Amino acid sequence: MKRGKRYVEAAKTVDRATLYDAADAIALVKKNAVAKFDETIEAHIRTGCDGRHADQQIRGAVVLPHGTGKVVRILVFAKGVKADEAQAAGADYVGAEELIPRIQNEGWLDFDVVVATPDMMGVVGRLGRILGPKGLMPNPKAGTVTMDVTKAINDIKAGKIEYRLDKTNIIHVPVGKASFDEEKLADNFQTLMDAIIKAKPSTLKGAYLRSVTLTSTMGPGVKLNVAKLMN
Repeated sequence: MKRGKRYVEAAKTVDRATLYDAADAIALVKKNAVAKFDETIEAHIRTGCDGRHADQQIRGAVVLPHGTGKVVRILVFAKGVKADEAQAAGADYVGAEELIPRIQNEGWLDFDVVVATPDMMGVVGRLGRILGPKGLMPNPKAGTVTMDVTKAINDIKAGKIEYRLDKTNIIHVPVGKASFDEEKLADNFQTLMDAIIKAKPSTLKGAYLRSVTLTSTMGPGVKLNVAKLMN
């Protein structure tokens, strides 16, 4: 894969043999985020879990203290009073069965998070094949299947992110924007790591965190010292 000149220059500043402390890694990733747009800072966490086993699945959500810096568009499946509540709480789109053909037939996906009341999950389930692969399916563990739609919307707008294992047992999550100061990024990252360490499956044998890498959208990855993160 051919890399651009900027990436090659930035990569020279990262010592691949070094495992960095979180603060140093954040400073380095921030410094290397030189694209013309506000890059997202992401954490990529390789685990020792085997997601094929139900008891080693990791899925949850955490509210980052300083948010993600991204405007999140929320779709809520609800009816009656709960639909009114969702509108009042600031959901971008609210609806029920009438949204199914729009998503299924017209390919409408102009939203980032889907929230549903439990009674609507039968309807939402019909969209499983479309929403599932995109990570948009509402889930009780992530707090997106709930009767308290106001809290769900407020949490998401405040910076709630979902974390889950992908097929290769890695967790990919945003921790903020390159325009955030180092302190805010460090707070967000620590909050995320606390939640993930707490989510360690009790049945897991061997190392839980294999590697943790911080990177910006266009920049090189910086590996962290996992042992220090676990303390």
